[in-house]
Parts: sequence; C-alpha cells; structure tokens
Amino acid sequence: MKQMSRRERIQAAINRQPVDRVPYAVWRHFPAVDRSPAGLAQATLRFHDHYGSDFLKITPHGGYAVEAWGCVEAEEVMPDGHRACASCAVKSADDWKRIRPLDPMSAEGYSQQIETIVRMGFDRRIGDAPVLPTIFSPLSLARKLSGNRLSADLKEHPDLVRGALEAITETIVRFADAALTEGMSGIFYSIQAASRTAHAEEIYAEFGEPYDRRILDSVTGRSILTIVHCHGDALMFDRLARLPGHAWNWDDRRTAPTLGEGRARVPGAVIGGLDQWATLRDGTPEASAAQAKDAVAQTGGTGVIVGPGCVLAMNTPDDNVSAVVRALGGPLKPVPGIRFERSS
Repeated sequence: MKQMSRRERIQAAINRQPVDRVPYAVWRHFPAVDRSPAGLAQATLRFHDHYGSDFLKITPHGGYAVEAWGCVEAEEVMPDGHRACASCAVKSADDWKRIRPLDPMSAEGYSQQIETIVRMGFDRRIGDAPVLPTIFSPLSLARKLSGNRLSADLKEHPDLVRGALEAITETIVRFADAALTEGMSGIFYSIQAASRTAHAEEIYAEFGEPYDRRILDSVTGRSILTIVHCHGDALMFDRLARLPGHAWNWDDRRTAPTLGEGRARVPGAVIGGLDQWATLRDGTPEASAAQAKDAVAQTGGTGVIVGPGCVLAMNTPDDNVSAVVRALGGPLKPVPGIRFERSS
C-alpha cells in the first residue's frame, strides 16, 4: 500500500478502511506557557514535531472557557497539567442570570485561543495533520462555573441554569465557527457530564445532550474530524455514541466499554487503547508498546486511532511514548532545545 498522508490515514480510520499504518495521537497540557498564545502555540508545535501524531490537538488551560464570566483558576498545577477553579463565577442561584452570550473574538479566554490558532497558522511543523481546538460542552462548563452547587441548582432552579446553558451554547457555536474560519480542521469536543458519577442519565438527557447536539450539528459539513471525548467513568456510552461525530475517545483501559466493544457501538473511529497513568506514566517502554499492539489487535487495525484516554500526565517518560510511536511505525524526530521526560 502506498504511503498515506495523515489526513488520508485519519479519513480511512473514520471510514474503517485499510491504512498503511494504524494512526495514533498523543496530547498534553503545557501549564508553564498555556496562558500565553505564543507560548502555547510553540510548545504544541514542538511536541507535535517530536511525536508526529496523525492529528494535532491544541490543549489550552482548562479555565479559558469560563474566565470571561468570572471564574478564576488556581495557580497549583495538577498531575495531568490542569488547574482547579479557585473561585467560581456562580456563587448563588441569581448568578446564573449573569451568564450571557460572549463574542469569542474579544472575550477573555476565547480570544486568546483564537490568537493561538492564528499564531499556529500553517506552520510547516503541522505537516498534513488535522488541527483541532479543545471545546468543552455546556453542561461541563456549567460545572466549572458553579462547582458543587450545580446539582442542587439543576433541581431547584432549572430555568435559571437552562438560561445559562443557552448562553454558553451560543458562545461555543460562535467560537467553533471562528476556529473553523481561521483554518482549524475540526474540533475536539470534551463532554465531562455524561458520566453517571457526575449526573443521573435523565439530567444529562435534559440539560446536556440537546446542547451537545446543537454544537456538534453546527460544525457538520465543515469539520473533517469531530472527536467526541467522553470524559469520566460509568459513561452513558450509548447516548454518546449516537452524537454526530467522526471519532470517539474515552478512558477505555479504566472504564467500560473496551476499545473493541466501543468500536462495535459507534459509526466511525475509536481513539484509545493506552492507559496514560499506569502504563504511559508508570510503566515501561515494553508495556507501552504492547498496549498499543493490543489496541490494534482488539480492532483488527481498522476504525482505530491509538491514543490515551485523556491528556498525558506531566511526568510521562518520553521513552514510553516513543516506544508506542515506534511500535506503530510512526515518525520520531529530535527537537532541539526541548527536554522531554526520560524514564529512570
């Protein structure tokens, strides 16, 4: 088989067609620079240049999507590279009324992500990889905005929360449109609210899924790679599998379904097979490569993109990730001036 471009390889995976090699992707946070558009763009490009992933995911600081409404991130960086919320914008039920639609071209947080996209432009290091911004679902952002009070407000003040969800959805639709207009290939859509640990299924069905569908429908026909990232455990997987998308990503090594089972339940590709904690962070190069090969075996090597269930931990050894890339036949390139973690 002739060598495919990254875009061709991803499209073949979505269509469950044969590939010249199984595609893969890895991504991570860059907390030392992720509040700077220039810093995040350059760190992301260097990381991509090193590992040669088949798609490039821009991973911003998690609070970018809520800071314009008044949320403040803590300074402490968690092991996976995100920062928790130090101060939530919604401290009382009436505060939901303050969540109004934003213009992402000028709103704090969103505008910095647009600048990151513009700065990345068509950098030669991207090559032929699809590039995706990270977008969080409205109900996920409602939790970021309100913290632990969200569950109570959904029961006691549903109309107030619903009004805020409408405003968040309108903002995200605008942001997705701006990102695609600036040259993005698709979106990495993170749903943290379709886990039974987070919400009962009827809550997600009423306050989550309709807004997710509206956003995903808004990019249909323009996005060549819409990834539905299913975050958390005890997933409402059958609901998630019916959302409009091209590929589904979840922590298949830690929560059901397995990668092979998930492939049988979605219409496109599955992304996963690698345990970013026990294997990529704490394991060996041999175990990392074996897990990648098992992901291929589970799926027959079609309809799959090998990757982690979520972002790589900050201290993930380069040796382990490099072993995965080599096992799949991908390119590895040394990047001057960058020190990646080494296994001990």
